[in-house]
Amino acid sequence: MPGTTARIDKWLWAARIYKTRSIAADACKNGRITINGTNVKPSHVIKEGEVVSVRKPPVTYSFRVLKTIEQRVGAKLLPEIYENVTDPKQLELLEMSRISGFVDRARGTGRPTKKERRQIDAFVEPMTFGFDDEDWDD
Repeated sequence: MPGTTARIDKWLWAARIYKTRSIAADACKNGRITINGTNVKPSHVIKEGEVVSVRKPPVTYSFRVLKTIEQRVGAKLLPEIYENVTDPKQLELLEMSRISGFVDRARGTGRPTKKERRQIDAFVEPMTFGFDDEDWDD
């Protein structure tokens, strides 16, 4: 019967967990996708009720398959496709990495990117040092 099983790479793409199917397939090949603790190939067939773990550093997300699909659906339909059963500790880890900011760069490996520079400027405002715009209009 159609709709009772689906390839894991197609499902990950259709459920909008990965942007493209090839990225989803690469994640499977590189051991980032597990079902019940075992790594799976892109051609692995999933069934409804299985829990798929997706490792996107620094967090490992877990999704319970509610519906197996191979055609991409709109974002509003995602609650019908999967249930997010990610461990709250993992979500807390994600929030901590967002707050801390510069996670990916090792110390002293170069200048900040344009995006990081804007974040630094937004964090350190001129008012922090007691400067006021009127002081610079001399």
